[in-house]
Amino acid sequence: MRHLLSCASFGPVLAGLALATSAQAQTPAERRDFCPDRPGKGSPSCIVDVGVVQAELGVFDASFQRSGPGSTDTYAVSDIQVRFGLTPMMEGQVLWTPYTQIRERADGQTERTEGVGDVTFALRRSLKNPDGSGFSVALQPFVSAPTGKSGIGAGGWQGGLVAPISIPLGGDLSLGLAPQLDLLADGDGHGTHWGWAGAAGLSKPFGAVTWGLELWAAVGDDPAGRVTQASLDLTLAWTPAGHEDLQFDAGLYGGLTKETPDLAVGIGLSRRF
Repeated sequence: MRHLLSCASFGPVLAGLALATSAQAQTPAERRDFCPDRPGKGSPSCIVDVGVVQAELGVFDASFQRSGPGSTDTYAVSDIQVRFGLTPMMEGQVLWTPYTQIRERADGQTERTEGVGDVTFALRRSLKNPDGSGFSVALQPFVSAPTGKSGIGAGGWQGGLVAPISIPLGGDLSLGLAPQLDLLADGDGHGTHWGWAGAAGLSKPFGAVTWGLELWAAVGDDPAGRVTQASLDLTLAWTPAGHEDLQFDAGLYGGLTKETPDLAVGIGLSRRF
């Protein structure tokens, strides 16, 4: 699931959005429980309250792939997702990565590519329990604009639909599912192809810390050859006592196919305003 925006221009846009919706915003006591998308690769089914703006920042992410004749290291900084409540049952989202660096090594040579990523716009519409409690379901269509630098962005328009589902299993244990259908840009930059992805994860809070275990897979039928990726992911999220609108998180992601990075790590935070 990017439009080329500078940090200087992005801030006023968000500030204006917050002011425009503040008249409908609920007081902290009336808000739903804090429910960030981070960490993990799936999408939760919860919806941000009307008039509320929520920012989720990937402070630093890195992935390392050593399979094959060479190696590839990828670093991303300040990956940001902004969520804003539109109605009691629907929220909007904007996602953008301002800086990514890819280092590819082969035959003793290193090639470096760096720049901004694509911009993604999404809507999440709840079908049942928008606060994410109980059995909760939502639909999330999205579109990605090819604003990223060549070699970093997808190289064309992309889109798709995610159907986040949350199922309580008892004892504070919950199951999250996120089946996804994608229309992806071809690797050669000409045309599109279908793909699918999905995440299934278990999560359970232990005091202020929530642990998660997730299985993720994605398949793309590119005309040049099918690409199959999968990973087994371990995540944790910590909400400091007395700061119910703040969360810190970390994730460790292990690749299960040769087309998936062998190892990926990430740290981030989420803040509700």
